[in-house]
Amino acid sequence: MAGHSKWANIKHKKAKEDKARGKLFSKLVKKITVAARNGGGDLETNNDLALAVQKAKDANMPKDNIERAIKRGTGDLEGVNYEEFVYEGYAPAGVALYMEIMTDNRNRAASDVRHVLSKNGGNLGESGCVAWMFERKGQLIIDRSENEIDEDEIMMAALESGAEDITIEADSVEIITDPSDLKEVRTAMEEAGYKFDSGDIAMVPENVLDITDPNDAKKVLRLIDALEDQDDIQEVYANFNIPDDVMVEIEDEL
Repeated sequence: MAGHSKWANIKHKKAKEDKARGKLFSKLVKKITVAARNGGGDLETNNDLALAVQKAKDANMPKDNIERAIKRGTGDLEGVNYEEFVYEGYAPAGVALYMEIMTDNRNRAASDVRHVLSKNGGNLGESGCVAWMFERKGQLIIDRSENEIDEDEIMMAALESGAEDITIEADSVEIITDPSDLKEVRTAMEEAGYKFDSGDIAMVPENVLDITDPNDAKKVLRLIDALEDQDDIQEVYANFNIPDDVMVEIEDEL
C-alpha cells in the first residue's frame, strides 16, 4: 500500500474544499441517513451509523444536523429515500476507479457519471471489473500539520493498538486496520494522544500504479476531482500513486 497515503491526503485536502462549498456536509447527511435507515438509530448497535456520525464529527458538522439526519433515516422526520450501489471503471493511464453512489435518482446518477467519465478520458466498466483490485479496510488519517509526530513512536503505537499497516508521508499519516478493528485502534491511538482528521471504512487498493507522466497525472486528478464534485457520488477510490517530483511539477496546474 506504499504511496496510498498521498492519495488519501489529496482526498483530505479536497474534503476541506468540499466543506467550504457545503458539499461534504451534504454527502455526510446522506451517509448518516442511509446508515440509520438500514440499521436503526442506535449508535451502540449500528456500527455503520457510528462510523458515519464520527466522520461527521471529524468534519465539525453541527450536532443538530447529525440528529436530523438520523431521524430522517429512522422515519421520525420526513426525508428522501436514497439508493446505494457501486460503479466501476477506468481513468486515463489504466487507473482503476471504484465509485460508491448514494442517490434518489438512479438514472440521473448514471447519466452524470457517464458524462464526467467520457468528458475526462475515462470509461465505465462492467460490474466486478476492478472491485477485485481493492480490499475493504479501516482507514485513519492524521494531518501532520496539526500533530507533532515522532515517526518511530507512532509506528509502535499503531502496531501495538492492532493496526495492520502504517504509511508515513511528509504531511500525513495513514493507518490501515481490519474493518472490525477500526474503532478499537482509533480509541487506543486517541488515548495515546493522537488526533485524527478522518476515520472510515475504505476500499484500499492492494497494488498501486505509479503515474510518472505529468500529463497523465493531471488527467487522472482532474477526472477524480470532477467525479467527487457530483452530489450522487459518495466516495471515489483509485489505485494510483503520483511520485513526489511529479506532484510538485503539476500541483500549481490543478
